[in-house]
Amino acid sequence: MTGRTAPLLATLLALALALALALGAALPAGCVVRHFSGPDLTGTCDGACAHYVQCKPSHAGADRDRCLAECPGVFSDRDSLMTYESLACEDAVEYVDGNTPPRTASHR
Repeated sequence: MTGRTAPLLATLLALALALALALGAALPAGCVVRHFSGPDLTGTCDGACAHYVQCKPSHAGADRDRCLAECPGVFSDRDSLMTYESLACEDAVEYVDGNTPPRTASHR
C-alpha cells in the first residue's frame, strides 16, 4: 500500500468499526444470539489475507505475500482484523487496493 492509500484505509476501517459498534448498541439488552452463520473470522493476518486473496484471485501468490508483509503495519488488533474479514469482497479489495475503476457493461 502506498502512503496515500493509508489514510483511506484508516478511514474505511474506522467506518467499519463504527458500523459494528452501532449494530451492537442497537441490539436489545436481553438479546442472545444463539446461532451466527457467516464466514469464520480468525482475527489474524493469515485469515485477513486469505479473505483478500479469495476476493481477488488474480496474482494470488504475489498479492498474498504483499498482504502478509503489510498486514501487521495496518491492523493493530484482533478486532480490526475480524472486521476486515467480515467485509464484502468488493469492499475488502477496495480497502487494500484503493478505488477501482468503474465497471463496464460487460462486467455487470
